[in-house]
Amino acid sequence: MLTAFARAFKTPDLRKKLLFTLGIIVIYRVGTHIPIPGVDYGNVQTCIDNANANQGLFGLVNMFSGGALLQITIFALGIMPYITASIILQLLTVVIPRLEALKKEGQSGTAKITQYTRYLTVALAILQGTGLVATARTGALFQGCPVATEIVPDQSVFVTITMVITMTAGTATVMWLGELITDRGIGNGMSILMFISIAATFPSALWAIKTQGDLAGGWIEFGTVIAVGLVMVGLVVFVEQAQRRIPVQYAKRMIGRRSYGGTSTYIPLKVNQAGIIPVIFASSLLYIPALIAQFSGGNSGWKTWIEQNLTKGDHPIYITTYFVLIVFFAFFYVAISFNPEEVADNMKKYGGFIPGIRAGRPTAEYLGYVLNRITWPGSLYLGLIALVPTMALVGFGANQNFPFGGTSILIIVGVGLETVKQIESQLQQRNYEGFLR
Repeated sequence: MLTAFARAFKTPDLRKKLLFTLGIIVIYRVGTHIPIPGVDYGNVQTCIDNANANQGLFGLVNMFSGGALLQITIFALGIMPYITASIILQLLTVVIPRLEALKKEGQSGTAKITQYTRYLTVALAILQGTGLVATARTGALFQGCPVATEIVPDQSVFVTITMVITMTAGTATVMWLGELITDRGIGNGMSILMFISIAATFPSALWAIKTQGDLAGGWIEFGTVIAVGLVMVGLVVFVEQAQRRIPVQYAKRMIGRRSYGGTSTYIPLKVNQAGIIPVIFASSLLYIPALIAQFSGGNSGWKTWIEQNLTKGDHPIYITTYFVLIVFFAFFYVAISFNPEEVADNMKKYGGFIPGIRAGRPTAEYLGYVLNRITWPGSLYLGLIALVPTMALVGFGANQNFPFGGTSILIIVGVGLETVKQIESQLQQRNYEGFLR
């Protein structure tokens, strides 16, 4: 990885793209520390320093915003609305024929879907911003903080609308910055901003583990966490790179006096075909009951049961539900993102076939069989990785800000591998080192 970046800085064009990307990252990180109008920044810092400040229902969104959510800054919502909008559009593409037709139109259809994603991102930012402001005004954002209700001193309608508009504009700006990195930087802009947001929380979380540790001044706990993190990174890299390659043969076709085809290739089916999406789905779905219980009045039986079983990360019911949801969403997302019938039809259309398998329906059934077989270990792997922070809570007494959580490691490793691949491909286009070796 370091070699790829060193070679990239020696290439003038790539060096400009890398420096441009670094400039955008600096702007993004500066924005995560600018508070929005109407917020008492001193009270916010007091609540953040409180031991229970970061153990609310907004841990996932706070992680994706690089800690900006709990500080209620202009980039408080981060790229979470864009991620949610992208997932919703991707799911609707399977359900709505119009969106499916746009997806098949190529570049023009993709541009239209991207435009819809932007509109939906702004709408979700308004909803999430309103919810965040309402939560901050009631003091529910920082449970257990003595000045939680004084974070927003002026609770007038004008101040509330200003806060929501500011956070919505901040989300739109983050989306624009990500697209700038994609167009003029090294590419993969939204993923890079997500990478930076998560990596920015690592130093403070690691140092908190060191300062709160009891063995040898906290250095033993610190070293243990680093060792666990390295093992997890190695495991994630191994599984993310693992794939089942299904061989495909293309028959020769004569058009005039020229022959086409006669080549062999393969269909790469990754073990973790769904990526990080099932973990995000499961986390978001588990937040809904706890959020409803938090804002509902009274002490009904269902509210008490949810607060006892579905809000504590170390509770057996919470762990089991979280794991089952991840496995379910892994199969669900793979089913809607990979269509064996469509792949089999395209292969048959261009004269391709899998050796030993008849073209058409038998090929689709074979692809579906293989996909189900490799999705099982992939979904179980996702569930186990996502439960590492919970195991840390139970086994080491760590807090819920355990830095090497499954979600953060999956995103950081995935984005890092993808970024290095893009840099390597651009280097190969310029000096052909990849083809000469």
